[in-house]
Amino acid sequence: MRLAALLSATALALTAPMAAAPALAQSPDLVAINGIIDQGFNHSEVMSTAGYLTDRIGGRMTNSPQMRQAEAWTAQRFRDWGLTNVRADPFDFGRGWSVVRSSVRMVEPRPLDLRAIPIAWTPSTNGVVRGEVIVAPMSSAADFAKWRGKLAGKIVLVSRPNAGSEPTDPAFRRLTAEDLENAGNVYNIPNHSAQSTDSLRGPDFARQLDAFLQEEGALAWVRMSQRDGGLLHGNGTGYRMDDQRRTPGLELAAEDYRRLCRLALTEDAKPTLELMSEVQFHEEDTNGYNILADIPGTSRSGEYVMAGAHLDSWAAADGAVDNAAGSAVVMEAARILRALGVRPKRTIRFALWSGEEQGLWGSLAYTDRYLATRAPLGDEALDALPNNRTWRQRWPIQPREGHGSLVAYFNLDNGSGKIRGINAEGNVAAAPIFAQWLEPFHAMGAETVSMRTSGATDHVYMQTVGVPGFQFIQDPLDYGARLHHTSIDTYDHMRAEDLRQAAVILATFLLNAANSDEPLPRMPMPTRPTPTDPFPFQ
Repeated sequence: MRLAALLSATALALTAPMAAAPALAQSPDLVAINGIIDQGFNHSEVMSTAGYLTDRIGGRMTNSPQMRQAEAWTAQRFRDWGLTNVRADPFDFGRGWSVVRSSVRMVEPRPLDLRAIPIAWTPSTNGVVRGEVIVAPMSSAADFAKWRGKLAGKIVLVSRPNAGSEPTDPAFRRLTAEDLENAGNVYNIPNHSAQSTDSLRGPDFARQLDAFLQEEGALAWVRMSQRDGGLLHGNGTGYRMDDQRRTPGLELAAEDYRRLCRLALTEDAKPTLELMSEVQFHEEDTNGYNILADIPGTSRSGEYVMAGAHLDSWAAADGAVDNAAGSAVVMEAARILRALGVRPKRTIRFALWSGEEQGLWGSLAYTDRYLATRAPLGDEALDALPNNRTWRQRWPIQPREGHGSLVAYFNLDNGSGKIRGINAEGNVAAAPIFAQWLEPFHAMGAETVSMRTSGATDHVYMQTVGVPGFQFIQDPLDYGARLHHTSIDTYDHMRAEDLRQAAVILATFLLNAANSDEPLPRMPMPTRPTPTDPFPFQ
């Protein structure tokens, strides 16, 4: 049995006894889809949009000058295309940060330029500093005692070196029929359980490490890149105004880092480095901003459907596949629908989120402000923690007036690969509708509806408060293998035909959801879960 038929039969069997079982949406408007396909493939602007975000603006760290430029430019593009109610929606974030320049050079036992990048939100070195390295692996505060009194005036290598790895699989791949069949056969019940609040009380190790290195008088600290092949990342923390780091930090290419560690074991060739990190902090406006824009609905007053992608990135490269690709597809879907002059029943809203890389800050702020909030824990210390630290631990959920107005949210954040289907997030009533909506795109490779849940991106907080949020299934290409958050995440690795296909499918899903007679079926409002094993001794 084909997956679509299987899902339809499953959903109907589950809902047949109910008096008010949700029906399938009406058939998609194939004539409108013809127009979307023509506009999306023959008149596409998706790559010029992606190119401006990457080649012209570059890496878009939240609240950096580059992100401010991206916020202004994307908002103006939405206006140019004729969208309405275009606005920058603020939320509390913290300091921006950007790199001016940096360098690391080994001067003893021989001169050698090393591949390095400053770690985000660590400070400048205030010029070139020179010092011997000491290999002092530290992964918890329990490691500090071993190195106390030994780090003054040293450049501290804090990662434990490994033996490296050689790739055994191709870096670039597309999903096979077997991959998609396996994905389609996965069923995950959305998990609303939360960790004990005890886990929130522990100290932040990154902050502890910074304080320890300051106390010991270290010149700087260096970590090893998590990937081989000369790839760099530079991810870091310390953006909150009450969490400011004082010790310069840099990341070295794994191969360069291991070389230093090997030399440090010798008696006559211990390495000395010269390093320089010049960075800037941006505190003139500590708000992050989501960019929102609408195609207004003609009826169904107040209801809307939504598509989103995160506009922010890390600073190691240009943030191409993560996530200029998704942002460009969302913008292209908006352009396509406006170019066709559609007049949807429900408003169609487009969101470019900020602060995703630091913990889904932008989409959480939208959820908290417009959809639902969650009760405080009632513990002064825990309630003072950042919102995203405690969100899942707080009950009950308190819906806002607009909770029922958002009919569906569709997210793109898995690189530049073409859409191969959609994750229904355990929603058995929505699955057969999605199978129907994908039928016109089977020839383009998109036909899988998976019942699995997906995480770590901007639909997550919506799902936690019972709003239908969905993530598309995309070909991985080389997203996870070598591009995600790395120094080679540039325009060259985006695939034009894939992004055109994705924009066409996204525009179609939005129009279908906006015009359906009935809104997409919702999951029950989450409530505090019952413990899964109340009698563990049995």
